[in-house]
Amino acid sequence: MKDAQKPDHVSLNTLIMRLREGQFVIPDFQREFEWKPWDIKELMRSIFLDYYIGSLLLWKGKQENFNALSCERIYGYPKGNGNPVHIVLDGQQRLTAMYYAFLAPDVNLPNRANRALYFVHVDKFMAEEYDDAFNYDWLTRRWSKIIDNPEVQYEQHIFPLAIMGAGGWELPNWVQGYEQFWKNRTQEAEEAGDADAIEMAAKSTENAHLFGEHLKGITEQYQVAYIELDQDLAVDKVCDIFTQINSKGIRLDAFDLINALLKPKGLQLKHMWRAAASRLEFVETEKMNVYILQVMSILRQSYCSPKYLYFLLPGQEKPVRDPDGTRRKEVLITDAQDFEGRWHNAVDALQAAIKLLQHPHEFAAISSKYLPYVSILPVFASIQAHIKTIQASQRLDAQRKARHWYWASVFTNRYSGSVESTSARDFMDMKAWLQDDNAEPPLITEFKTRFKTLEFRKETKRGTSVYNGLFNLLVLMGARDWMSGNVTLADDLDDHHIVPKKWGAEHLQGKVIDTILNRTPLSAETNRHVISDRLPNQYLPDLIAENGEAAVRSILESHCISPAALAILLRDPFTAEDFEEFIAERQRTFQEAIETLLVKERLDLPVQLRELDEQIEQIELGLRKVIVAVLQADSQYELPSHILRNVKERIQRAAKKNAALDGDYYDTLEGKMEFCDLRELHDAIKTKALWPQFQPRFVNKETLNIKFGQLAELRNAIRHSRSADEITRKEGEAAILWFAKVLK
Repeated sequence: MKDAQKPDHVSLNTLIMRLREGQFVIPDFQREFEWKPWDIKELMRSIFLDYYIGSLLLWKGKQENFNALSCERIYGYPKGNGNPVHIVLDGQQRLTAMYYAFLAPDVNLPNRANRALYFVHVDKFMAEEYDDAFNYDWLTRRWSKIIDNPEVQYEQHIFPLAIMGAGGWELPNWVQGYEQFWKNRTQEAEEAGDADAIEMAAKSTENAHLFGEHLKGITEQYQVAYIELDQDLAVDKVCDIFTQINSKGIRLDAFDLINALLKPKGLQLKHMWRAAASRLEFVETEKMNVYILQVMSILRQSYCSPKYLYFLLPGQEKPVRDPDGTRRKEVLITDAQDFEGRWHNAVDALQAAIKLLQHPHEFAAISSKYLPYVSILPVFASIQAHIKTIQASQRLDAQRKARHWYWASVFTNRYSGSVESTSARDFMDMKAWLQDDNAEPPLITEFKTRFKTLEFRKETKRGTSVYNGLFNLLVLMGARDWMSGNVTLADDLDDHHIVPKKWGAEHLQGKVIDTILNRTPLSAETNRHVISDRLPNQYLPDLIAENGEAAVRSILESHCISPAALAILLRDPFTAEDFEEFIAERQRTFQEAIETLLVKERLDLPVQLRELDEQIEQIELGLRKVIVAVLQADSQYELPSHILRNVKERIQRAAKKNAALDGDYYDTLEGKMEFCDLRELHDAIKTKALWPQFQPRFVNKETLNIKFGQLAELRNAIRHSRSADEITRKEGEAAILWFAKVLK
């Protein structure tokens, strides 16, 4: 039986030749060529940078089908010419853009008054300034002179892309002429003894040669993937395929093409996916099969964009450029067995990551509808898989960092847009941070300031990262059901209104009643039997009467409803102004919880240790104020030089990570003190020059040293996730009491 679909590749050189020969035609039901000039430019950039540009869907045509579908030439192709071979079902915009840029037809772009010319600035391309290297301009008198004069092109480092479509010896002749032009310039500079001109001309000669090599590689080795439908398929079936692609969003993606390319190697990727699908079904997404490939790719080469997925094919060579500029080729996956093993490892990694995200004491995405991002899965799974490969003694700290990165990503909306490049960058940043504490990613610094600016009032729709992140945080905090007092199971848990929706429809504008600030995790039974459509000033007194105010207040605080918020909810009458005051108070409480539990990383601590950690923090803040007061009282005193040096380095590192850092503030003494650690605060107080100023408060240096040591021991045990024995804890608590007294 003849295959109805045949996957294949074609080199750029061959594709341009087929475009020149008019082998591609467009069926009448396709839309017109709609790309803007800059869209064509971006496609050229992708091709020259060896990026994957998607696959084409072509139907091997015959005359009756060309006629039946009223096929037309590609935009700009001369009428009456050409030898049609393929009907383009998917990829018309890309093929037409390539035809326009490489073949340079003498026609204006659609809805434009002039013809556009596309070119590469070779000097910028070789300097890897890719955003500026690709350009287009309109055919003016100036550009007519440039196009007709290769010498001007060589001098200005302008490579017209139409050279690639001219055919024959045009391209090699241009490359040879470009290199020779700068060789001649080098010789002239040498004869004139102009050192600067020699250096510039020699560099241009080298770039000309390397650009020529790159052009040769692009034209001969760059592959465009396509699926060819058999010419004997019925027209109605082909039209149905086209409709599926363009109307229902079903498309041939990276998974489909890799599946087709693996078949000759003895691998049935779709069968492998069917076997794995049930293990990953918690997450509702159509992209999970591609996510498996992305995890494979991240773990093998750190990248996961579509271009890089094709290097996962067994035996496929990947071009690599080493830090010293050396170019080589590397095979990432040796054979089908290697591919299959890495596939299974990726499935295992995703399954383990999903279970971790589901766990109510880890990340608390207890239902797929409360997962902040689906798109974060590949990099999250890859980070977790990488952590399993490092030394066992380092994994505790590694998981702490992974949690910090995850929550920072959630509350900065990091994975709400295009994610492949973000995933690659985050994976490499996390690997570096796991090895070196000083390599903290800029994201962590951004999180520390960004969360303070979030307006949770606007989060009215379940599914956004911030909405779901706050809901997960409530589950992590042990939010208990108001009626049973138990932590509600996932299958019975939902987010319900605190102030009922019906009241909001009558008294409030817009959708503010649906804000996450007015919602909390409760069981369906509590929502139905306790709340229903009643206001809090009706159902909360009933709960208090039955269970006591202390018990109800404790449960509400696990929902980030503070005593102040409770007092507002109990007001009678309850007005729209009261509602606004309530959600403002809950906004404050949420931000406080994020800062305490996530930014300051107290989430993993037992409640009692959280309280001790907060007390230690208050002592550090008090010590800083005391030091500032002493130093500001007399200008002859200043911080010891080694402390100032350390602080300056830390501020510089922070500024590199966060461009919004207030440099003026951190030039002040108060700002500098924020970058002093506990040991440096101790050093500042006990130093010989400053001790006389502090002695009236601390009295005995020996006692001070002992208390600092006890405090530091407890602090380090808490903040570095080490167990503290009973003596360390008791001595630390005694030090906290001592400092609280002397700082009062």
